[in-house]
Amino acid sequence: MPGPGIGATTDTRSPRSRCWMTSCSPTRCSCPPSASCSSCTSNILEGPGGPRGWARGPPARWEEGSGLQRKRAVLAVLLHFLETYKGLLQEEESAGKVIKELYLLIMKDTSLYHELEDEIIKLHQLVETVELKVADETPPPNKQVKPLFRHFRRIDSCLQTRVAFRGSDEIFCRVYMPDHSYVTIRSRLSASVQDILASVTEKLQYSEEQSARGDALILVTMASSGEKAVLQPSEECVFTTLGINSHLFACTRDTFDSLVPLPEEVQVVPGDTEIHRAEPEDVANHLTAFHWELFRCIHELEFVDYVFHGERGRRETANLELLLQRCSEVQHWVGTELLLCEGLGKRAHLLKKLIKIAAICKQNQDMLSFYAIVIGLNNAAVSRLRLTWEKLPGKFKNLFRKFENLTDPCRNHKTYREVLAKMKPPLIPFVPLILKDLTFLHEGSKTLLDGLVNVEKLHCIAEKVRTVRKYRSRPLCLELEASPAQLQTKAYVRQLRVIDNQNLLFELSYKLEPGSQ
Repeated sequence: MPGPGIGATTDTRSPRSRCWMTSCSPTRCSCPPSASCSSCTSNILEGPGGPRGWARGPPARWEEGSGLQRKRAVLAVLLHFLETYKGLLQEEESAGKVIKELYLLIMKDTSLYHELEDEIIKLHQLVETVELKVADETPPPNKQVKPLFRHFRRIDSCLQTRVAFRGSDEIFCRVYMPDHSYVTIRSRLSASVQDILASVTEKLQYSEEQSARGDALILVTMASSGEKAVLQPSEECVFTTLGINSHLFACTRDTFDSLVPLPEEVQVVPGDTEIHRAEPEDVANHLTAFHWELFRCIHELEFVDYVFHGERGRRETANLELLLQRCSEVQHWVGTELLLCEGLGKRAHLLKKLIKIAAICKQNQDMLSFYAIVIGLNNAAVSRLRLTWEKLPGKFKNLFRKFENLTDPCRNHKTYREVLAKMKPPLIPFVPLILKDLTFLHEGSKTLLDGLVNVEKLHCIAEKVRTVRKYRSRPLCLELEASPAQLQTKAYVRQLRVIDNQNLLFELSYKLEPGSQ
C-alpha cells in the first residue's frame, strides 16, 4: 500500500535524522551541506542524471512507495558506493564524510525498521572489512596509512579490530591553525616535531622568506582546559602522548598567546546517549572486548622501553601509550555521562548501571575497565553529588564499598594483588600498576654496579614483564551478537566522547546539586 508523499511526512524527528531517507526526492535535495541525504549520494555517484537506468527520471515506486522502500533503496546505493570507492574513502577523509553521516543516521533508525536488519548487518560488515581488504592489496603492511586512535576519527577505525602500531607506520593526523582551520598531514608515527612542521609548512605553502623574517612556525599541544605547551623540534612520537581532548596547533610565536581550545571540545549538550539505552552486560562486554584488543597489541618490550627511557626518546611504546590514554578516557567517561544527566532519578539509575557495569567487567576479569570505572565514580565532581548517592539502593552502596576496598592503594594494593593472583588467564590487569612496579624496580637500584651489570635487577624486571605474557596466554572468548543494536553499542564504546576538563566537570556538578558537599 503506497505511503504518504515525500512532502507529507509526519516524522517528528529532527531534519538531520530524517533527511537520509525521507525528506528529499532523487531529483531535488533541500538538505544543508552538512546533512547530505540519499538523493545527494545518488547524485554524487551517478551525476545529475541519477543512477544508471534513471535517465527519464526516478521510477514511480520511489516517488509513491513507502518509507521502508526508499530506505532500502538508499542502503543499496550506499553498499554499492562502499564497494566501488573503498580505496578513496581510506585516503581522503572528505570523500567519506557523506558515508559517515549516512551510516550514523542509519544506525539510529535500526530500531524503527527491523525489516532492514539484513542490509544493515551487511553494511556494517562491509564498513568493518574495507580497510582489511585494501591492506591485502598494498605493499608491506608497515607502510599502510592508519587513522590514529582518537585524533583522526573515522568509521573504519572505530569498528575494526585494533592492530598494533609501530614507529615506522604512517598515519593521518590533523594540525590546527590559530583560526581553528586545519591541515591533514601524512606522517610517520615516530616523526619528530621538526618533521611534522615540515609537512605542515609544505601543505600551507609557507615560504622560506616568512621563516627568515622570524615568522617560523612552532608546534603546540593544546588541552581542552586551555593549557598549552611548546614542543621542541627534536621531540619525537608526539602523536600518542597527546591528552584525551588535546590537539596539535601550528602557529608563530607572536600568535601563541592568542591560541584557544577548539569550540567543540568545550560545548556541553545534555541529553540521552547510548549508555541510557544499552544493557549493562552489553556495554561491559564491549568494553572488555575492545580493551583486550588494545592489550594484545602491546609488545612486552614496550613496558621496558616505557620505564627505562622515561619521557626521553620513547620510540616503540605507541600501543602502551594508547592503552593508558584509553584508561584515562574511561575514567572521564563515567563522570561525563553522570554530570550530563540532569534528572535526579535518571542520574541515580545511571549511577546504579555504571556500578553494575563495573561488576560485570570484574566478572570478565577486565580489571582495567573495573579500576577505571571505580576511579571515575570517585572523581570529586561525582562523589560530591550527595542527593544522587542517597537515592542509590543499599545493595549497590554496599557493592560499591567493596569495589573501593578492592582498589584501595593501602599496603601496596594488597587486596587487588590477592584477587589478581587467584585469576586465571585470559585477563586484563590494571596496566598502570604494572608500570608502577617496573618503575620501582628500575629506580630503586642501579643497572650498573662498579662497571658490572646488575643481573638480579634485570631478572626481577623480566619476571614482572613475563606476567603480561601469562595474562595473554589464552584467547578471550566473549559471545557478542552482530545485531544492529549490538553494533551501535560497539561503536559507542569505541568512540567515547568525554570531558577531561576538571573545572568544567565541577561546574556541571555544582549546577546539578549546588548545596551538596
